[in-house]
Formats: sequence, structure tokens, C-alpha cells
Amino acid sequence: MFLHELKYELLVCLRVKEIIIWLILFPICLGAFFKMALYNVYEKDIGFSTIEVAVVENSPNSTLHTVLDNIEKQDDAFLKATYTDKEEAEKLLKDKEVSGIIFSDAELSLIVDGKGMRSTMLSDFVKTYNDRQRIIMEAIKNDPSSAQSVIDELSKEVSTCTKISLSDGNPNYYVQYFYNLIAMVALFGSLTGLHITINNQANLSALGARKNCSPVPKSISTLASIIGSIIIQGVCMVICVTYIKFILKVDFGSHLPLVYISAFISGILGISLGFFVGAIGRIKTELKTSILSSVSLLSCFFSGLMVGNMKVTVQKKLPWFNKINPAAVITDSFHCLDYYKDYDMFITKIITMLVMSAIFMLFGFLISRRKKYADL
Repeated sequence: MFLHELKYELLVCLRVKEIIIWLILFPICLGAFFKMALYNVYEKDIGFSTIEVAVVENSPNSTLHTVLDNIEKQDDAFLKATYTDKEEAEKLLKDKEVSGIIFSDAELSLIVDGKGMRSTMLSDFVKTYNDRQRIIMEAIKNDPSSAQSVIDELSKEVSTCTKISLSDGNPNYYVQYFYNLIAMVALFGSLTGLHITINNQANLSALGARKNCSPVPKSISTLASIIGSIIIQGVCMVICVTYIKFILKVDFGSHLPLVYISAFISGILGISLGFFVGAIGRIKTELKTSILSSVSLLSCFFSGLMVGNMKVTVQKKLPWFNKINPAAVITDSFHCLDYYKDYDMFITKIITMLVMSAIFMLFGFLISRRKKYADL
């Protein structure tokens, strides 16, 4: 009996148009927009990779050759030089194959393709090179015997910092928008949870009236509806994460299986929220749908979906709110994988989602289990 109910609950869920629109098509479109508008900003202005630069020698400069060769031999070299003529260098810059052109004369000069971290680093390199060259030439002019010691001192690399990787996650600030996108899909699953109560209450739908007339116990019918909704929502969450990871190529770090687990559990949270709201009173289905959509969007807003630093602002003003805001809890579970090497905080967020889901489910059952009808 239960499997029979589950089978038809799955078919009913697949016919709900909100699932196709809000849980599959909408995140695909919004995710593509985020990728085009936001994600590459980090790669261009914040993320680091070797800077390609063209070098045009108007006069031979063996010192510059030596400096650039030594830089390229280092691990994670920040510069890679291509020696060429002016025309070819300008073509490379126009085609964005290099980030700048260094002209070697008595002093170095620079042309860059615009503003940003790469342009700043190239400007700093040229300025430092010219400053050191000027100091060495002054030393040779004033006291040739001290020139070598000056060169040796300027050649020393002084480092007061040690690079330490705090985690294996993605440091890209803009990945939070994709975390919030997953949270939004999870919370829009509340629309699926809403249909559980609608389809099981005789005063809310014709299907609910037929179910209450059938010999199938209401507890079995409701349980089948919940499990069916969880399965459908779980599939939608897997599609969402897979699309973002493998189609949009967003880096989720080295904990992808845990991202799937967190996304699945967040989907359960969304369904339980919808189940709870759907069980409240005799409010029209359209109004309950509007309430859940508004709650989901507001939750995601305060978590940073529309304004990136909103969650930080809320944390400063109302720190307790982020602990109960479903979208904030969901996104925090992903951030924990980026920021912490251990899983203590991640497990805490998962437990928080499960507790919130259990509370919503419990109150939903308590409200709806004893409802009776004068006539059907």
C-alpha cells in the first residue's frame, strides 16, 4: 500500500509546474547570469595567476633579461615574458594574450590593458626596477668600490611572511552568490512541501477530499507524500549542484560530496517549511504560495543573494538572526567547508538544518493530523 501511494505521489509531484519553473529552469537561468556577471570578476581582479607580459627592447638590456629569467624560475612565478617587437607586442595586448608591454630603454616604461590587480603588479614591478637601477647607478657614479655591496643588498629577497593554506575550499568571494542560489532552490522546495498538505486536506483540494474518503490511513498517505517530495526535491538539488559545478565550472573546493549532502538536507528543510505553512488554517493556496515565496526570497536576501555583504551587516546588528535564518544556515554549511579544515562547524550547521526540519515537520503533523470534516 505504501509503495503504491509513493508511486503516485511521485507522479503528482512531477505534474506541479512550480517544480519545473522554480527548482530547475530558474536556477539554470540565474546561475548562468551570475557566472557571466560576477564570477569572472574574481579571476580578473582578485585571483592570481602568472602575468603574461611582452618585452620590447629598444636597446639591449642583459640586466632585465637576468631579472626576468630569475623570476620565471621561481615557483608560482608572477611574470612570464615574451620578447618581441613593438608591432607584435601591441597585437598581443589588443588580443589580451598579454596584460602589458614593457619597453626597455634607459629606464623601463609600461603600457597596460586597463585597471586591475595585474596592471598594478606590473606597474609596481617597473617602478621597483627603475628605482633600484637608479640607486645602483648613483652608487657606481659616487663610489664605485661600494657598487657591488649595494647590488648584493638590493638583490636580497626579504620575506616576513609564510604562505599557509587555511583550507582546501574556494577563496573566491563571489562563490557566495552560487551558495545562495542553492539555498534559494532548497527553500523554493517549500512549494513542493505545501502541496503535501494541500493534497491531503479535504477542504483545500479535490484530491485531498478523495484521499480522505479512501481506506488508506492518513498517516501512510502523508508519509508517502513527504518521502515522494523529498525524492523529487533531492533530484532537483543534485541537478542544481551538478549544473553549477560541471556546467558553469564553479569551484566548490575538494569537498564536493559534502556539498551534495548539505544541498540534499537543505532541500528537506525547504519541504518541511512548506509542509508546516500548508498545515496552518484554511488560508487559500494562492496566499500560502505567496507567503512561502516571500519568506524564501527574504531569507535569501538577508543571506546575501541580492547584496553580497548583507549577511555580514545582519551579523553585526542582529547576530542571532543568522542562526535561525534558513538561507543563512544553508550557505554557512558551504562556507564552513571553505574556511575550516575540520568539520565541527559543518556538522553543527547540518544538525541545525535537521533540527529545524524536525520542528517544522512536527508542528505540521500536530496541526493537520486531527482535522475532521462535517461532510466530504
